[in-house]
Amino acid sequence: MRSSSGLEPRWKPRWKAVRVPPLLGGRLSFVLCTLAACAFVALAPGTTRSVGAAPSCDPFTPPTYRGEVPTGHDVLGFDLGSQEVTTAQSDAYVGAVDAASPRVVSGVFGHSVEGRPLTYAIVGKAENVSPSGLASVQSRARALMDPATAPQTAAALAASAPAILWIAANVHGGEESGTDAALRVLRDLADRSDCAATRILDNAVVVIVPIQNPDGREAERRQNSYGFDMNRDWFARTQPETDSKVELVKQYPPVLFIDDHEMGTNTFFFPPNADPVYHEVTDQVVEWINGIYGAAMQAEFKRQKIPYFNGRTYDFFGVYYGDTVPSNGFQAAGMTFEKYGGDPIAVRTHEQYVAQWTSISNAALQKERILNEWHQAWVGALAQGQAGQLEPNAVVNPKNAIEQTVPAEPLRNYFIRTDDPAKAREVQSLVRRLQRMEVDVYRLTQPLAVSDFHPYGRPVAATILPTGTYWIPLAQRQKHWVQAMLNETTYPPVNFFYDVSAWSQPLLFNVSGGFSGTTVTPSAQLVAPLAEPGPPALPADLPRIGVLQTSGSTAARESAGWLRWLFDQQWHVPFQNVTAAQIASGALESIDVVVATNGNPQVATLNLGKPGKDALRAWVNDGGRFVGIRGGTELAARLGLTTARLRAAHSDVPGSLFRVAVSQTSPLADGVGRYDWALYDYDDVMTIVNGAAPVRFPAFGSEDFFVSGFASGEDELGGTAAVADEPVGTGRLVLFTTDPNYRAWTQGMQKILWNALFGPDPWAGRAPNSGSAARAADEAAAIAAAEALPDQTAIRLSVHQRDADATRALIRRYTRGYTIAQATGKVTFLIANPDGLAADEHPFIGLLSQDLVDAGIAPVALRVP
Repeated sequence: MRSSSGLEPRWKPRWKAVRVPPLLGGRLSFVLCTLAACAFVALAPGTTRSVGAAPSCDPFTPPTYRGEVPTGHDVLGFDLGSQEVTTAQSDAYVGAVDAASPRVVSGVFGHSVEGRPLTYAIVGKAENVSPSGLASVQSRARALMDPATAPQTAAALAASAPAILWIAANVHGGEESGTDAALRVLRDLADRSDCAATRILDNAVVVIVPIQNPDGREAERRQNSYGFDMNRDWFARTQPETDSKVELVKQYPPVLFIDDHEMGTNTFFFPPNADPVYHEVTDQVVEWINGIYGAAMQAEFKRQKIPYFNGRTYDFFGVYYGDTVPSNGFQAAGMTFEKYGGDPIAVRTHEQYVAQWTSISNAALQKERILNEWHQAWVGALAQGQAGQLEPNAVVNPKNAIEQTVPAEPLRNYFIRTDDPAKAREVQSLVRRLQRMEVDVYRLTQPLAVSDFHPYGRPVAATILPTGTYWIPLAQRQKHWVQAMLNETTYPPVNFFYDVSAWSQPLLFNVSGGFSGTTVTPSAQLVAPLAEPGPPALPADLPRIGVLQTSGSTAARESAGWLRWLFDQQWHVPFQNVTAAQIASGALESIDVVVATNGNPQVATLNLGKPGKDALRAWVNDGGRFVGIRGGTELAARLGLTTARLRAAHSDVPGSLFRVAVSQTSPLADGVGRYDWALYDYDDVMTIVNGAAPVRFPAFGSEDFFVSGFASGEDELGGTAAVADEPVGTGRLVLFTTDPNYRAWTQGMQKILWNALFGPDPWAGRAPNSGSAARAADEAAAIAAAEALPDQTAIRLSVHQRDADATRALIRRYTRGYTIAQATGKVTFLIANPDGLAADEHPFIGLLSQDLVDAGIAPVALRVP
């Protein structure tokens, strides 16, 4: 296992990894460990374990209430947990408890997209939550985070300071029960006088955010009002709900962060997590999660006979979640809880409460140990950065073998270049993003010669970096966060994932930079906090833009919402939403550009019907500009607007960053440069018949072909088109196979989208005959190819040919709604998922994954859209 200090580990795991064939490719992790393998308790020498021992006070001792704090029934007219509270009811109850108890202070840390307040409460001993008390809590936490704090001082602080513990719930609007449980915890800590509550109050302050997504809760919608899944927004912080929450986390840095969810599987999940675990998550964090909290919850859930599972479905890899960001950015034990959403609210609330109360009770019980080790984690991060040492990869499940190792070569410095004026906004945004997570960024005041400069995705070469280059040394307490954000690739330890496998910030922003392992002493100045750059200047002759959401699926809501946010909040571009029915009835007369976002193109085709298809064809031929994004590109093919041929990918790429080459003769290249980075996620493969491919995947095997993240079979993309630019009559099609605004992360690709919307038409004046027999034949071939594509919402399960019959039998336990696609050496099952449910929402995909493991079937890939 990894050492959090860069030295020899202070403990040894009780198991040894055994090399076996990889279990899974794609986006959903499997059951990865048994209880015996995962529920280890790793303790430093000299510490005592709480789990299994007989603590002096049982966390679930019968409660004693003082009667000073109102109950849910007193304030709301019903008992907490007997029905789901509304957002207003939750806020009212927090306010009532605050008014009644000196142990509680509450406030509003921000507002949602629709303007609803984001309410929080802090509960602790009265002296700790007074203004001066909270200031002291914060200052002592800051001192423990400072590697320069003397050991004796840190030890004294660990003994005297309370630990800061977080409970946050309802980031997905339709997953409600964590809220109701958190309100029960608030009431208990505010009013109870028994030993269990007193121990928590004596050793901790607990920050509670009952509702992270009030707009989604009120609308019974997973996403917020802009369609963002805010559990994927933690590093980008695009949404006001996420951004203000992270600012509050910075004010009260946690050692424990609980993020409460619900799921479609009929049981309860809490850590240990599944593989993969991102390499910069330290052993210390894993020890806390598995050894203190996971083991304690296992014991308590067994005692109460509550069914649960660990170690499958939910990995700990992507550094953009509500558990991984606290773990990487704050050295906290970040934990996701998932409770079956189909149970009655009383059952859901009780089980969420058990997990929450057990966790904070054990944090309080081992507070001094945790705070001592928390300080050492920051000391160890600085020491690793000074030594140029990255955390190595490891696996949790002893049946898994490490497939990709983290390089052992030293890495001490990252550099972001500033010598391209066209990238000034992107560089400024990137630096600000780092600074807002308390990363120290410096700027060279003189040129710096670097003998081993490693540009992103390029060979090492001696380089002189010019004055003005940004320098981000790893020798700082935020070393783990620096590596997580500025990595060239994520070095996945195993080849299966719950979500995307790449998120390198310089690649997402498409800025030049690289890294070095040499010890350097540059002439440089610490950069003062940068402001977010203003919106780009809009063209004088602004086109009238219509946004077509292609269906009602999750993918469609998200893609359209991401785009609306980009237009509203970043670019300040006016637009109108347009429906298929409006297109069919003449709405295109007032629109110059249609953007068809990702979604289900079959549904969009049906909704448009022949009137809508004819209207779109006539509009494009008469000079309209159609911009297609993923499913919107397939829609263009299904409607016969394009001659580009699409086919389903045979590769397994669960959301990785590919370098793409940009033609410098295309207007789409303005301000982009020769290369960009596309986030490719099982997208269609496109071949150009007419028009141009201004953005291409480089030839496979060439020095330009590079992937950050995981990819298998990616050679099929070499030389194919990432973007098509095609004339139709006097109009134009610009078609993207990937989403250029994926989760609003891909700011480099956003610039190509900008050029597609506002740049000049390279085909102006050519007016090719869109009605010729040759083009009609090409269009017919494109339609046939598009109609042969699998349903975008389907779950894809690929297995080796030898396992096809056994897999079919397992699938038929749950559904007969599937089709089969054959390929060399493998069979792909396309399981119907018409609602586009995510993995945690799906009723049986987690169970099916367990069945496959139990049957000894190692899939090639399992991907839930």
